[in-house]
Amino acid sequence: MSAIEVIPSARRLIKSLRDMGYDFAQAVADVVDNSVEAGATLVAIDIEFDGDDSWVRIADNGKGMKPDALREAMRFGAERAYEADDLGKFGLGLKTASLSQCECLSVASRWNRDRADIAGYSWDLAHIEKSNKWEIIPIDKNGLNASIRDPLKDRPGTVVLWKRLDRLLGYKHPYGEMSRKRLMQMCREVEVHLAMVFHRFLAGEAGRRKFKIMVNGNAIAPWDPFCRTETKTMRLQPVVLKIEHEGVNGEVTLEPFILPPQHAFSSKPAADAAAGPANWNQQQGFYIYRADRMIQSGGWSNLRSPDEHTKLARIAIHFSPALDEAFKINVAKMRVQLPGAIRDAVREAVAPVVKLAREVYDRKPPSTNPTCSATSTRPSITSSAPPSSGPVPSVAEPQRKGNLVGQSPATAVSAPAILTVDQWSTKLLEAATDDERPTVERVLQRLRSTMR
Repeated sequence: MSAIEVIPSARRLIKSLRDMGYDFAQAVADVVDNSVEAGATLVAIDIEFDGDDSWVRIADNGKGMKPDALREAMRFGAERAYEADDLGKFGLGLKTASLSQCECLSVASRWNRDRADIAGYSWDLAHIEKSNKWEIIPIDKNGLNASIRDPLKDRPGTVVLWKRLDRLLGYKHPYGEMSRKRLMQMCREVEVHLAMVFHRFLAGEAGRRKFKIMVNGNAIAPWDPFCRTETKTMRLQPVVLKIEHEGVNGEVTLEPFILPPQHAFSSKPAADAAAGPANWNQQQGFYIYRADRMIQSGGWSNLRSPDEHTKLARIAIHFSPALDEAFKINVAKMRVQLPGAIRDAVREAVAPVVKLAREVYDRKPPSTNPTCSATSTRPSITSSAPPSSGPVPSVAEPQRKGNLVGQSPATAVSAPAILTVDQWSTKLLEAATDDERPTVERVLQRLRSTMR
């Protein structure tokens, strides 16, 4: 018996695909991924408020696409070969990210530098609702309005245009000051998010030509979560873990940093900027990068909980797209999981970093500025320098059992000679088991009461 093809209902499935979990900033970032892959050096994001006719445009100066390539790019589950450092994966991002915010997605592209040959197609949810077919609508060259045609007048590139912003503005007819303010607030959120997610590209650290992103004409400056230009940032030796997952071998690199206490920053604005979009406590922990693009910004991936005393610890984790299955990256590239095979090794590598971060936080502001130096019994620390000064030497990797090779970034750090009661309390509670903790807490409570 021959197989029977069952094509999904277009009107039902495309509505479901709108709910992949994107917010506005994440959706824009997913479209920018395509510009990076197209070799663009400039992405211009323009957001126009005009009630029902409001629009969002993402235009780049990449290599552009010929009509057949553009049609394939518009396909849900586009089939193409991905390079080792490509940011795409599933062939869904452009469509799902865009339609999560709008009802009409148009994409136009120019591939010829000498002639203004432009191809364009649209996904229109109103058309799909009527036809119930997976049909894109060609855009006649004469039908290209100024908002989509102007960025392609003088050069190759691609323009993505979102119209009928039902999800973005949240009103059936989005007029008035409230809608305008909502859109302006989202502009600010986009700037912050892109500055963080693409900071390695914006700073020219991603092994490609330097990249520039503009939002409504304003250039975005990179936000470095590790504050490497601050002279008192501590940069510890990197840790390299080897991993094998379902026949794929790869490396995961951890780069630990201890940020200065807020009073030790070069200026108050620098300290305020270092707090990050989610503020100090929530920005501690892991910054996970896939092909230099940030996927996770802060948090400890269920290895520990955020703690005021460890908020100065930030650790970059780098992996390649070859390890996507191991990290269980999702379609929207917004969620990853630390592979079970390296969780214990990561926990071991993190322990001395967290310990040192706690000591730096608890240390009283010194009257002088002692220099931290590396010895055989302390973490190897160097004063941070701008990226152009060269990489920090990697550590040797001792052999371990199984498929892992790893190195803890530090041996134990000796405790200060004198600890406050609060510091001892914290250490005792950390060392206690779940069964012991209630008893320890009662003893500490009695101790504090005798000292009042």
